[in-house]
Amino acid sequence: MSLETLSRRSSTSLSAAIGAIPLILFVGLLIYFGLNAPNFLTVTNLKLVLVQSLPVMLICIGLSAVVMAGGDDVVSGGIDLSIPATTVLCAGIMASLLSAESTGLFVASIVALLAALLVGGMNALLVTRLSMTPLLTTLAMFVAVVGVNNVVTQRKRINVDHDAINAIREPFFFGIPLGLILVALITLIAFHFLHRTKWGLNLQAAGGSRDAASISGLNVNRLFGQSFTVASVMGFVCSYFVLARGAGSSPGVEDNLMVEMVLATFLGAAFSPRRVVTMWGAALGAVLVVAISVGFKSMGVNVFWTGLIKGSLIVVVVATAALSQRLN
Repeated sequence: MSLETLSRRSSTSLSAAIGAIPLILFVGLLIYFGLNAPNFLTVTNLKLVLVQSLPVMLICIGLSAVVMAGGDDVVSGGIDLSIPATTVLCAGIMASLLSAESTGLFVASIVALLAALLVGGMNALLVTRLSMTPLLTTLAMFVAVVGVNNVVTQRKRINVDHDAINAIREPFFFGIPLGLILVALITLIAFHFLHRTKWGLNLQAAGGSRDAASISGLNVNRLFGQSFTVASVMGFVCSYFVLARGAGSSPGVEDNLMVEMVLATFLGAAFSPRRVVTMWGAALGAVLVVAISVGFKSMGVNVFWTGLIKGSLIVVVVATAALSQRLN
């Protein structure tokens, strides 16, 4: 066996080991919570984790589509930090219109969907036509959309008591909440489109190598732009679950959603043999991240320390992903 082959195998093994660090770290934290946090491993608590992870899971599906289309590089590749802001804007619009009692859910949903599509369209335009960096573009859009939501809601909590919204968190089948069933269906549909259709495979090809995809005849910019539309639609869908979880629209929800979205999506790459972001990995990552949050809360950890720990975990996840890819 040649030295070059040994070196390549050694590099591959080291890359796999580094890529698995975030997953090992999270599993270690879960084991720690299971041993020390009261009632962490009870059926009731595990059900709470699943229910709380639903909004995060939905926006992670949207972000995974953008990452798959633009590439895993956080700085120059695909990323959309505006999805949580789109979610709270749609929630704020629907809550404001429903509270007026003169507008039905259908009309409120149409207005919210149009707002989400506008955000997604602007992201696509700025990134694909003006060649702006996705990271800075979507971060700026996040700030702008949150500002618009503050104008819409006057930065006040708006309660929502609507049968269709309430049904999302109510038991539907053998005690399973309707929201859990809906997200399972949405996840299966998203998986089919992103991983089993020609469009989804083209999307992944564009993110895998833009030059190769362009040479093969794919319109890379169009595919990348379409991924931002998918992300905005998932932000819109997520708004129903945010309204259901909080019984209304509340200011400040977007910050925690963004942290958990980024952490879960890139943590999910640890589930992939090639250490790349996938939809299934992002969905599983969402459950793990929420489980960690619930574990910290169960142990009475101060919310500020929780934020610091989550931020540190993001650094670890992104750094190990970058290092793992460099070694491949």
